[in-house]
Formats: sequence, C-alpha cells, structure tokens
Amino acid sequence: QVQLVESGGGLVQPGGSLRLSCAASRSIGSSDVMGWYRQAPGKQRELVANLKRGDSTTYADSVKGRFTISRDNEKNTVYLQMNSLKPEDTAVYLCNQKAYSGGRYYNYWGQGTQVTVSS
Repeated sequence: QVQLVESGGGLVQPGGSLRLSCAASRSIGSSDVMGWYRQAPGKQRELVANLKRGDSTTYADSVKGRFTISRDNEKNTVYLQMNSLKPEDTAVYLCNQKAYSGGRYYNYWGQGTQVTVSS
C-alpha cells in the first residue's frame, strides 16, 4: 500500500505562484508514473501533468508553459510548480502514483490539496 500526502495549496492572487508537493510513503520506481490531476466543482477530474520513465513529461494544454512537474527521488517527493496562475486553475489538486510491480500498475491517490486563485 502506498500513501501520498499533498501539501502546498492555498489562496493566491491571479498571476501568482504556488508549489505543490506530494510525498510518497515508498520509493518511486523508475517505471512508475507520477501525476497531478485536478478537479473543479461540477467538472470532471483532469490530468494536469505527469512524469514518466526517463523523466518524460506530459502537460495539459491549459497549463503548458506555466506549470512544471519534477521529482526528488531521495525524498520520494513529486512537485508541481505553478506560475502565472489564473482563476480557472482553481480546483482540488490530487497526486497520483501508478506504481509498477510484477508486470502491472497499481493506482494510488492522495487526498488532494485546494488551490484557489482569486483577487
């Protein structure tokens, strides 16, 4: 079982920045996929960014050039640096780990952290 704990959310003005952290309870394997998703009220959960094998990254079109996903393997932590925040970025941000083991992936979620962008 993997536990993921997010932190770093809060209230920020438009144009501001936040850095989210996701601490995993076990080491992040080289084949694991780490991702950040978000869910706004009344909307479906959507992928914001993920980090795959070889540090390959994927970003939603809406955040490209503004958000950066990264990880620190020594700390078993994944980050999401969010710059130039917009009101439409307001959502609960959830960390996801697809942990590879024994030929399959196991899916884990954190509890989420609220990000509110408002003046």
